[in-house]
Amino acid sequence: MMTQALQSVMEELGPKFEKASGYKLTITFGVSGALAKRIQDGETADLLVSTRNAVDGLIAAGKVAPGFDTTLARSMVGVAVRRGAQKPDISTTDAFKRTLLGAKAISYADPAGGGPSGAHFAKVLERLEIAQEMKAKTVFPPVGGGLAARFLVSGEAEIAVQQIAELISASGAELVGPLPSDLQLLTIYVAAIPITARGPEAADELVRFLQSPEALATMKAKGLESGG
Repeated sequence: MMTQALQSVMEELGPKFEKASGYKLTITFGVSGALAKRIQDGETADLLVSTRNAVDGLIAAGKVAPGFDTTLARSMVGVAVRRGAQKPDISTTDAFKRTLLGAKAISYADPAGGGPSGAHFAKVLERLEIAQEMKAKTVFPPVGGGLAARFLVSGEAEIAVQQIAELISASGAELVGPLPSDLQLLTIYVAAIPITARGPEAADELVRFLQSPEALATMKAKGLESGG
């Protein structure tokens, strides 16, 4: 089970790992919090890649043994528009607020889905005191997974806010940049081997592969930074 922030990474690296290792990958992508909850509720997976907070919760609950977690990457929340559209001003908090108020429609992950960027951005809107104004012109991707940037391509939204890795993975979307620093959220992604894993050796090999120079270069190209 892997956060959808790594989906484009694994679409490229997965076949290479399979060829090098001889293992066959079966990956379920989704929102980090929702995937962690599935492990919490008793589902079995050889490997989980979720947020640091979610994995720490699983360690505390006895679902992941201490020491069987590895920091893989980190990501910031960004802003995107449809490719070719004029890039709005997001250079400061005030400029970003004006950009949001001027947009006809925006999209970000539904906070109810359990993903970090959606919950964080809902708080950003409250902090900017425009939550009510934006509510009527917000389009959410499906709960449990989905890219906000796809609404840019369909024309249903002018602005998309999500993890940068997710924004740039959407064909037809163009990254404007990260949120202003005082509104930013840094998310740490961690690989964890649940205690019920049936193939812990294979999972460990995949984790080591994802720490290789080739994998780190791919992650960087896909909008993720290495380390915590």
